[in-house]
Amino acid sequence: PSPTIMGGHGGGRMRIGWVGVGVMGRHMAGHLMAAGHELSVFSRTASKCAPLVEAGARLASSPMDAAYGADAVFTMVGAPSDVEQVTLGGGGVLEALEPGSLLIDCTTSTPSLAQRVAAAAAGKGVLALDAPVSGGDVGAEAASLSIMCGGSDEAMGGSGYLLDLLGSRVLHMGRAGAG
Repeated sequence: PSPTIMGGHGGGRMRIGWVGVGVMGRHMAGHLMAAGHELSVFSRTASKCAPLVEAGARLASSPMDAAYGADAVFTMVGAPSDVEQVTLGGGGVLEALEPGSLLIDCTTSTPSLAQRVAAAAAGKGVLALDAPVSGGDVGAEAASLSIMCGGSDEAMGGSGYLLDLLGSRVLHMGRAGAG
């Protein structure tokens, strides 16, 4: 397992994949870059990634490409069907994530899908967290989101430092699907 995830952040630079660069995702990914992390970004509309790429992010060709070599991957997409496609589908992030890495879904989704994603991730030795956010684009830009997390204590511990860069209130609500 990656010591960056399993042993806490240690202040080190992490390789992060980001899938979903919309109104909120663009700002959230930007906060991670501003903290010194290396980002690979993917959006169905590649032009939405331009500000992040200009700031130093790598433009990925697919969700799987964004996840390749990543310590952690965030997804922030439009709907549960999109979450399913970019995580569990062909070319999804779980095809590339290595054991010990972390998958954090910030999309407002369904508990049953969050549980399916967590189970599929666990089968690969990947820690998963469903972490929907509240606060809208203003909160995303100001890094003042409220983030309600569902997942294991281990996943929560591994993601806390990153989530603190995105929001002012991070709450662990319980196991997978509780976020």
